[in-house]
Amino acid sequence: MASTLDKVYVNTYEGYVRHLAQQRASRLLPFAMVKSVQSEAHNWERIGSAAAAQKTARKVATPDNETVFSRRVSVPKTFHVGDVTEVEDIVQMVIDPNNAYAQAHGMAMSRAHDDAIITAVTGTALDGDGATNALPAGQIVGTGAEDLTMAVVTETAEKFLDNDIDPSEEKVFVISPQKMKQLLNIEQATSADYNTLRPLQTQGYVQDWMGFSWVVSTRLNAPAAGQVDCFAMTKKAIGFQMNKDVWARIEQDPSISFAWRIYCASTFGAVRVEDEHVVRVHLAEA
Repeated sequence: MASTLDKVYVNTYEGYVRHLAQQRASRLLPFAMVKSVQSEAHNWERIGSAAAAQKTARKVATPDNETVFSRRVSVPKTFHVGDVTEVEDIVQMVIDPNNAYAQAHGMAMSRAHDDAIITAVTGTALDGDGATNALPAGQIVGTGAEDLTMAVVTETAEKFLDNDIDPSEEKVFVISPQKMKQLLNIEQATSADYNTLRPLQTQGYVQDWMGFSWVVSTRLNAPAAGQVDCFAMTKKAIGFQMNKDVWARIEQDPSISFAWRIYCASTFGAVRVEDEHVVRVHLAEA
């Protein structure tokens, strides 16, 4: 007679939801100028540099340099995400799906913030006259054929110096995971002879080096196959207009049998305010 023991085998289940590997928090928002406003657009006012001239005589006319004002404009858009669970779904499950959905939605919105910043860094920037401005060619390092090397890092740092960016300005260098692997193979970045922070001993990756905070992102643009657009910037580079921060609702909807609706949204926009504070680093990505 065939065994029937398998008919009474017991299945066990987790008491909580395990979120799959994903970026949970925004990695770039701390490096942008965030402005909480309620408007259909926000103007980021700018003023150019002035030049002083020698006063060569007494009682000369007061100079009028007409220092140029300009502006960049951010336009907000609303992003949202949602799911639905039936009442009968919940009473037949060990875990609470609504809470898990809400957490997943919050992480999705954080990634949307990063996407807006990445787009603003190397995309076109709207000005006060309604024109779109591309990142100047002089703010680009690499041709898409180079690896991340000491020479690339020093050339990027040179761009900020050429633009008279104050050395005390906090700067971030955003790279892909593969570029971090290459960075870990640069002796000057990891050796205690050059980097007293001992990154391999304390973090396992480089966080601070050459005046940059190093951030890894898997969301960088790929302008062509086998290429990646990394970038470096200061906190004055990107204006982030936050009309409404991330908010969520979990409520029952009487129009669909009182099923639970889980909803999350945020209204925001980003623009590159100062081209001189951004360097696009166009590298190879095997």
